[in-house]
Amino acid sequence: MLDDLPPDLHRLETLRTWHAMWLDRIDEKIARVRVEEERQARAAREREQRAPDWIVELGIGQGSPPAEIHRGDCYAAGKKRRPISRDEARWELARG
Repeated sequence: MLDDLPPDLHRLETLRTWHAMWLDRIDEKIARVRVEEERQARAAREREQRAPDWIVELGIGQGSPPAEIHRGDCYAAGKKRRPISRDEARWELARG
């Protein structure tokens, strides 16, 4: 068995204190990282849950005109889409 620890009580207690200090620091850092990850996950969920007011469904091909305008929560919107403002939706609809 490998026994590279010091033989006397004083140095063993010093090592234990030192390691306990590091464990406390590591535990504090873990707690801070968990809080930050939870905050980021919550923010991402909120962004995903908030549907835009309007969506433009893009046409096929580079530079093609928009194919359709949908409400932000429309189930029928295609995969190629991007959120747009209410004014942009009106402009697109007026443009045909």
